[in-house]
Amino acid sequence: MRITQPIWERPLASPKFFLPPTTALSTNIPVSEYLDSAIEAAQAAGGLLRANFGRPLKVDVNEAHDIKLELDKRSQTLIESLLLARFPGHAIYGEEGMRGDANSEYQWVIDPIDGTVNFFYGVPHFAISIALRRDGKIITGVIYDPMRDELWTVEENGVPRMNGQPIAVSDRTELAEAIVSVGVAKSLDTINRGLPLFERMVRSVKKCRMMGSASLDIAYVACGRLDAYIEGQISLWDVAAGILLVERAGGTVVLEPHENAAEKYSIVASSGRLALGV
Repeated sequence: MRITQPIWERPLASPKFFLPPTTALSTNIPVSEYLDSAIEAAQAAGGLLRANFGRPLKVDVNEAHDIKLELDKRSQTLIESLLLARFPGHAIYGEEGMRGDANSEYQWVIDPIDGTVNFFYGVPHFAISIALRRDGKIITGVIYDPMRDELWTVEENGVPRMNGQPIAVSDRTELAEAIVSVGVAKSLDTINRGLPLFERMVRSVKKCRMMGSASLDIAYVACGRLDAYIEGQISLWDVAAGILLVERAGGTVVLEPHENAAEKYSIVASSGRLALGV
């Protein structure tokens, strides 16, 4: 993965959660315990989302091309409570804000509902994404699709898996045989920039998709369902877990800071076997 000016080198927000003086920091915990905790939190949040899928939902913000739900906050709060109960010395950075110890070398990166618009409209294509960084390096990743009960997991230097089975990126080498997902984000600027790329790709590949969940797009690249996922403006919490998944599955990820939008990135995640021309 190539990245410059990483967001994790910036100061964290003031913590709202304080470490009890009698609780030790988790400095010698096996990576597998982090993974187990991330799985537990993702599946708990997945149960919450399943229970509310298709039911009336409270909308906090309704924008031209996006929706924010009260359920986003509830899902993140559930994930935070589980992770900080086990690792109270950690920080949490996510779509619904920052919590935890600002001085911690460990930071969880969370998207409590990736694909909120899909969820709101009753489209069963969304996921929970949880990653853990140590000193800015991603060491654990979990993506969970609660509607299909598909769970992607990965550890630093470990084997990437979906529902316990090892996965790998696609071995397709011809662009004409590839399936590529192109995201266009939420602003008119990103739509105007993304549509020409989509048009070019749709003329070159077998199929081009816009699926509405970045974390599932990148997970699909990791397990070979997609050959590439390209988006010009994305948040780190959407793709942090998937970055490690794709790299451990044999693919490549290029993540670069957006030229105009703070804390946004462009991303190209692929099998590394195609001449995408991006």
